[in-house]
Amino acid sequence: MTLSTLLTWSLPAVIALASLEGLILTFVARRPYDWLSFAASLTDVLVREYLVYAFVGISMAAPFIEFAWQHRLTTVPLNGMASFALLFLGQEFCYYWYHRAAHRVRWFWATHAVHHSPNEFNLGIAYRFGWTGRIAGNALFFVPMIWLGFAPQAVFAALALNLLYQFWLHTEWVPKLGWLEYILNTPSHHRVHHASNHDYIDANYGGVLIVFDRLFGTFVAERTDLPCRYGLAKPLISHNPIRIAFHEWLNLANDLRRSRSWREAIGYLFGPPGWRPRGSRALTEAAEG
Repeated sequence: MTLSTLLTWSLPAVIALASLEGLILTFVARRPYDWLSFAASLTDVLVREYLVYAFVGISMAAPFIEFAWQHRLTTVPLNGMASFALLFLGQEFCYYWYHRAAHRVRWFWATHAVHHSPNEFNLGIAYRFGWTGRIAGNALFFVPMIWLGFAPQAVFAALALNLLYQFWLHTEWVPKLGWLEYILNTPSHHRVHHASNHDYIDANYGGVLIVFDRLFGTFVAERTDLPCRYGLAKPLISHNPIRIAFHEWLNLANDLRRSRSWREAIGYLFGPPGWRPRGSRALTEAAEG
């Protein structure tokens, strides 16, 4: 089962659960709920799944995936718990580094900024991923798994399950979960990840697990004295799905147009979001939590 197939089949249930949460928050809990943001996220996922993925076959990573599989070191058969455990851990490791790069490399951030653009945190934002991930080459980070011998279909099915797990993390009403906080990515950890507070930025990149964040120094715990402020560091005040999808790409294009040398152009493309010449670093649209 491919990534696209698994996510497509699970999509109705995901949307139904997000809608139910919105209705409960609105009519039972009597809390403000941004239904226009919900509609923008819904448009994002429907356009991506049924238009972009269906009719746009361009993928920067596709030739690298094919080359890696044709020249793989071995073939790993998925015929036991050990091989499935290796697939899970390897995919989780690759996802951590993809996700970290998606916040620290502007080329990848231009797509990932879409996911961080909502100024609220609920299940309805969980599937707002943008439309340019394939063109940007996000799947390149999983090529090492394929070169080592895991079939592409298995790698991307594992990634799909990873993303499905993360759906329930996008909520404020689940508290900390005791000892599970030391191992798993939880709603508490993911609230920090989506926060644009200075103390929370650049943290908690894991998918299912939080162990790689703890290992590589990117873990930050949620604090009771510092409520999370969601959205981009420079908030995007728009519910227009087209602007949401392309606003950071337009910002990047404007910076490239102003660049005075190829060194500056490379800095804008592959430096961290907010990079400026002479090594200055300022947060612009990035919410690098």
